[in-house]
Amino acid sequence: MKKYNAMILAAALTYLFLAIMAFTWIYGAAAVQSGEYKTEINRIYDTLKEGDAAQDVDLSSFQYVKEVSYLPEYKLKEEKETAAFYEEKNQTGIQVVPLYIEGALKGFLRFDYEKPAFQTKKILLLTELSIGIMGAALLATLLYLKARVIGPFIRLKKLPYELANGHLSGEVTEEKSRFYGDFVCGMSQLRDALASARRRRLELEKEKKTMLLSLSHDIKTPLHTIRLYGKALEENLYSDCGQKTHAVHQIGEKAAEIERYVEEIIKNSREDILDIQVREGEFYQADLMGRVLDTYREKCRIRMVDLKVGEYDNLLLKGDLERALEVFGNIFENAFKYGDGREIEISFYEEDYCHLIRIYSTGQPVTDNEFNHIFESFFRAANSRGLEGNGLGLYICREIMRKMDGEIFAQKDEEGMAFVLVFR
Repeated sequence: MKKYNAMILAAALTYLFLAIMAFTWIYGAAAVQSGEYKTEINRIYDTLKEGDAAQDVDLSSFQYVKEVSYLPEYKLKEEKETAAFYEEKNQTGIQVVPLYIEGALKGFLRFDYEKPAFQTKKILLLTELSIGIMGAALLATLLYLKARVIGPFIRLKKLPYELANGHLSGEVTEEKSRFYGDFVCGMSQLRDALASARRRRLELEKEKKTMLLSLSHDIKTPLHTIRLYGKALEENLYSDCGQKTHAVHQIGEKAAEIERYVEEIIKNSREDILDIQVREGEFYQADLMGRVLDTYREKCRIRMVDLKVGEYDNLLLKGDLERALEVFGNIFENAFKYGDGREIEISFYEEDYCHLIRIYSTGQPVTDNEFNHIFESFFRAANSRGLEGNGLGLYICREIMRKMDGEIFAQKDEEGMAFVLVFR
């Protein structure tokens, strides 16, 4: 993009330079040509001041002056003579100059000169040269756009459709253009991430099916035992109370065993549902907040939400910048979705050698019972009814923060809720 801007600037400067040069040349040529015939007039005038007659002047050595006429002072009162003296001729210019000899007015000199022919050929040549240079610059710009922008775009236009349709195999061709190079690199990473996520999802499905088959097999044994004891009790096969008590006890034990299997199924179905990868590293708080505000300040303005941001230092935080942005995104989207749209406030403070970022939004808080489950996967509070969502946003936030060696916790009051992000 910088090269493209430089080309536009170079083309504009070239055009401006050629325009100035053409104007200067044309103005100078006109000035030179007008000066040449005036020089001839001055030379002839100096000769006539010395007493020579106008008709005796040899005009063959002059390029522009073609005729010299003289009107004596005493004939000024004669209208015909004066009118004939001042009469203009076609294709020539005239200049009338008073003739003084020894300080006395003797009459007027009329110089008929040929108007300088303007050098139209040179002007046309200069114009054609300027148009040619501008055309070459335009052609170069178009070729640059074709090679660097249009060509790569045509090669890449099918890539989003392939990704949308699940065609994740193959390689993404690299581009030399810095702009498209970054785009292609991002698309390549997206393809790899989608392929990895699909492999992980298939592995999880396989593991879950294996687990369910294993647990189903394990459940059959206590179920069979319960069925046998139940049938025996139903048919009164036990004669004494001790045997009946033992049978009832065994039924309870096996029921508890089945309950444990069911809890394990529920636990495994709710945990490790997402393979969240977090890069170990560091980032500056100013970079994080700069990108957060670039994204959400305008969104808050459009929604007429009052966004307040406290003062903060440019601390070096531990974690993954992109994942931290994802956490902020989930919290802001929850604030837009479930808040009352009045205010969102971000504040910063230190506690126990950790840096805390508190994001508070006004609105109706969840109940105490719901508050204890908001970070669980697939949990949705009562205020989410009728709204889109899957109950994974805060669960993902917690997983990301913990994988960055941090934490997230919630606070609530009568007017809203806050989420506090803890960074090392």
